[in-house]
Amino acid sequence: MIGDWWSLLIVRNALMGQRRFGEFQKSLGVARNILTVRLRKLVECDILEIAPASDGSAYQEYALTKKGRDLFHVLEALRQWGCENFFETGEATKVLVDRKHGRPVKKFELRAEDGRLLEPEETLLQLAPGMPGR
Repeated sequence: MIGDWWSLLIVRNALMGQRRFGEFQKSLGVARNILTVRLRKLVECDILEIAPASDGSAYQEYALTKKGRDLFHVLEALRQWGCENFFETGEATKVLVDRKHGRPVKKFELRAEDGRLLEPEETLLQLAPGMPGR
């Protein structure tokens, strides 16, 4: 579900403040039927929830749940990867900025408990301690 391109774009736009069906449809240019199915699935998966319109109108809006907001880090890591790998040096790109200080945020890094920067070959995926099957 979350690997679906439209779903990631919907979550990205929700993180940028979009909440209404029409906002998603206009900004993404996605067909209404596809958007309807993706929004429904995102609600079923507890990534979005339906909420009353923030302006008090009869409309409903889509709000990110905690699970949906947790995708922020994933999407930002993908954005940073794209900027590094698909733009030429000096080419205009967007940068994520810390609102409080107005400065760009640091690049995501995966570090060991001792602070070492980890490369893929230095990691191993295994069952978490205490999980069945260990």
